[in-house]
Amino acid sequence: MLLASETAKERETKKLNEEIKDLLSAASAKEQMMSSKFKSQGGTMKEFCSYGTRSECRTVKGSVCDKVHFRKLIHQHTDTALGDCSFLNTCFHMDTCKYIHYEVDQDDLNRIKRANMSAAVRSLGSQGTSDFKMMPPQWVQCDMRNFDMSVLGKFAVIMADPPWDIHMELPYGTMSDDEMRSLNIPTLQDDGYIFLWVTGRAMELGRQCLELWGYRRCDELIWVKTNQLQKLIRTGRTGHWINHGKEHCLIGVKGNPQHMNKGLDCDVIVAEVRATSHKPDEIYGVIERLSPGTRKIELFGRPHNVQPNWMTLGNQLDGVQLHEEDVKRSFKEKYPDGKCI
Repeated sequence: MLLASETAKERETKKLNEEIKDLLSAASAKEQMMSSKFKSQGGTMKEFCSYGTRSECRTVKGSVCDKVHFRKLIHQHTDTALGDCSFLNTCFHMDTCKYIHYEVDQDDLNRIKRANMSAAVRSLGSQGTSDFKMMPPQWVQCDMRNFDMSVLGKFAVIMADPPWDIHMELPYGTMSDDEMRSLNIPTLQDDGYIFLWVTGRAMELGRQCLELWGYRRCDELIWVKTNQLQKLIRTGRTGHWINHGKEHCLIGVKGNPQHMNKGLDCDVIVAEVRATSHKPDEIYGVIERLSPGTRKIELFGRPHNVQPNWMTLGNQLDGVQLHEEDVKRSFKEKYPDGKCI
């Protein structure tokens, strides 16, 4: 016991190291200001219970915790001996699949809804005035290969999730490599960033496109995919050799963008898989914190991508919705009938 106990010098050194660690981990005044500025208002975030269902949580812990749980969906055709479905809520055959599926426990949903409503009421009157005004969502239904993007003006941030030809069967049309290279991306930006989603063989092609469009790759963001139960994807639907459990987003910089908030976010997003090619919503928060209040555009967007302060282009959108007067005039001059597809 005497040999294992700490000496006075060791205790002093340990205390000093802990004090240094606390000083290094403490947020600076600037970091505290930035954190306060971008803090979400009016809502509460809840964790999913690691034990899954309420019954399992109660069995292990003796009582049900206040985290979010799941409820097993047991149908007449379900064979519980087979265990959980690999695809869970993304299964294409849920009506006949014999494996176990899940849904979020309704009691937990109601409890969170009540908590969010209470938080929203408390936040009224406590929110400071914003430094910038958010523009309502704007979009244009168009064929990206032919649309004259110069009528839209310049943007601080571009995000694109192209329909790359990755030599796999996909539920949507794709574009050839040459069509991707020839897109008139340079007209959209003089100084700023581009976020380019890539996967499979498109990773190298994406780097080529960045260079052709006038960008220098400066960073990379990774989306680690989780399933409905918030566990890592082990049986994905993509990958020629091994199942893909992540996707990459290349980040390129052009010119000398000003007033960007660097160092706020991590380069990893851990988020649940949803519909095919539906990227995590967290990416919009990352970009807005990087470049708050600036003009942003998303290419190859779909209805679920439409966001405040963003212009969205894609052939699956519904018509044209523009709010900026100068853009409306330019668009009207180029496309008098309002059709660009």
